[in-house]
Amino acid sequence: MDKTAEHLIILHETDSSNNYAIQLIRDNRAVHGTVIMALCQNAGKGQRGKEWISEPNMNLLASIIVFPNFMAVSEQFYLSKIASLAVREFLMQETTGVSVKWPNDIYCGDNKICGILIENMVQGDSLFASVIGIGLNLNQVEFNRKLPNPVSLKSITGKSYSIIEVLEAVRQIFFKLYGRLEEGFFKEVDENYLAALYRRSEWSTFREGERIFEARVKNIGCYGQLITEDRNGRISEYMFGEIEFVNT
Repeated sequence: MDKTAEHLIILHETDSSNNYAIQLIRDNRAVHGTVIMALCQNAGKGQRGKEWISEPNMNLLASIIVFPNFMAVSEQFYLSKIASLAVREFLMQETTGVSVKWPNDIYCGDNKICGILIENMVQGDSLFASVIGIGLNLNQVEFNRKLPNPVSLKSITGKSYSIIEVLEAVRQIFFKLYGRLEEGFFKEVDENYLAALYRRSEWSTFREGERIFEARVKNIGCYGQLITEDRNGRISEYMFGEIEFVNT
C-alpha cells in the first residue's frame, strides 16, 4: 500500500477497493474524501453481486469515501447520480456520445465503458457513510468474452491514459457535484441526470422477468426508480433489478 497524498491510497493488489474502503470505515480509520485506487482487483464487484473483470494495471478501479450525513436515507440515489455525471463529464472531454444507462452504467454509444457500485451505511434516518466504487475502462483493448459489450477509452480515441491523472480529474468533478448537493441543488442534479440518460425518450426493448416489451424512458422517481411509458401509454415504475434493456 502506498499513501501518496492525503486523499489517495494506492493498492497494488486487493480483492476489491470497495471492500478495503468499507473496512477502513468499520475500523474508524476513514477520512471523508479518501480515495482507494487498486492497480489489480482479484474479486472486483459489480451490480447485484456480479463480478467486475479488469486487466491489471490498465483501468481505473477506485472507491471514494464520503460521509453524507446531510442526506436522508431516502436521498441516497443522488450519490449514484453525481457519480455517473462525474464520469460522464470527464469522458465527454475525450469523446462524444456518452450517456448514463440507468441506474449508473456509463455508455459510449451502445457499449459499456464504466460501471459504478455504491455501498451505503445508515445511521438512523441519515446516511452515515458511502463508498462510491468506479470501474472505468481506460487502456485495456481486449476483454473477457463473458462481457457482452465492453469498450475502453483507448479503443475509442487511440490514446493511452494515466490512471492517476484520470482518477484525479474524476475525483475533482465528483466533489464539485457533491458540493452542489451540500448546497441543496438537488433539482439541478435531477435535471442533469435525466438529460444524460441512455436512450431517453427513444423506444427501446426491455425485459421484465420473462416478459419482453417496448417502452421509453420518461423519468426517474424520487427513490431512483425508472419510470417508463409503453406503446399503450401505460406508465410503470421499476426498482433496480426489476427491468433491463434488451440489446437489439
